[in-house]
Amino acid sequence: MTQTPTTHSLSAERPARTANGILMLLLGLALLVGGPIGIAQDPENGFVILGGVVAGVVGLLLLCGLYSLQPNEGMAILLFGDYRGTDRKTGLRWVLPWYSRKKISLRVRNLTSDKLKVNDKRGNPIEIAANVVWRVEDSAQALFDVDDYQAFVNIQVDTGLRDLASHYAYDHGEEHELTLRADAEEVAARLREELVGRVRVAGVVVDEARLAHLAYAPEIASAMLKRQQAEAVLAARRLIVKGAVGMVESALVDLGERGVVELDEDRKAAMVSNLLVVLCADREAQPVVNTGTLYG
Repeated sequence: MTQTPTTHSLSAERPARTANGILMLLLGLALLVGGPIGIAQDPENGFVILGGVVAGVVGLLLLCGLYSLQPNEGMAILLFGDYRGTDRKTGLRWVLPWYSRKKISLRVRNLTSDKLKVNDKRGNPIEIAANVVWRVEDSAQALFDVDDYQAFVNIQVDTGLRDLASHYAYDHGEEHELTLRADAEEVAARLREELVGRVRVAGVVVDEARLAHLAYAPEIASAMLKRQQAEAVLAARRLIVKGAVGMVESALVDLGERGVVELDEDRKAAMVSNLLVVLCADREAQPVVNTGTLYG
C-alpha cells in the first residue's frame, strides 16, 4: 500500500443552531412595513418616530439573516472566522445576520481525469485516465482543512493513477500477476482504496473509481500491436498443432484396430509427417500419387 497524505483533520462537522426562515421572514416584513406606518400615523411624536426607525432597522436585519438550502446542500456558519456548525436542513432558514455563511454542495459528483502518460510496472509508456464518483461527507473538513477541495481531489486522482500504474503491468504479467488490462475489477478496487485514503483529509468520500481510458503510448503502440498479433498467431498455431496430433493419433489407432493396412515404424513415421503437414499447413494440400513403394 502506498503512502497517503498524513495531515490530521483540523475540523469536524457539527450541526449549527439556526431557525425557521419563514417565521423570521414574516416578522421582518412586519417590522419593516410597520415602522413607517407607525411614523405616518403620528409624525410629530419623537418616540413614535424613534420606535418606527428601530423597527425598520430590526426588520431589515432580520431579512439579512435569511438563506435557503436545497436538498444535499449545506451552509457552514461562522462568527468572525470561528466555525459554529453546518446547517443541512432544507428550505428557508435564518441565522443571526452578523454570522457569515458559506454554502457547499453535498451532491454526488463525477470526475473524469485527463489522460496521463505514465510508465507501467515494466517501464512501458502508457496512457491512462479514470472516472471517479465522489461527494463531500464532512463540510467542515472540505472548507477549512484544504485550500480548494475540488482542486485537491483532482490532484489526488492524478497522483493515485500514477502510483497505480507503477504497480501493475499493462498486460502479459508474470504468472498469476494482475494486469491493468485483464483485471479491471481488481484494479478498480485498488484505485478506489488508494483514493479513499488520499482524499479523506478533505472530508471527501469516493463511492466508485474505474479506469476510463487505457492504451499504450503512441510511440510504442505499433510495436505492441505487432507483438499482440504475433502472440495471437502463436497461440492459434499451438492449438492447431495440439488438435492435429490428436487427430493423427486417433487415425493410427483406428487403422491398427480395423486392420486396414499393416504399418511398420517407417510407414507410421511417414504417415504422421504427411498428416501433420496437411493438417497444419496454411494452404490446401496438393495430393501426390505414388505408384511405387515406400522403399523405392
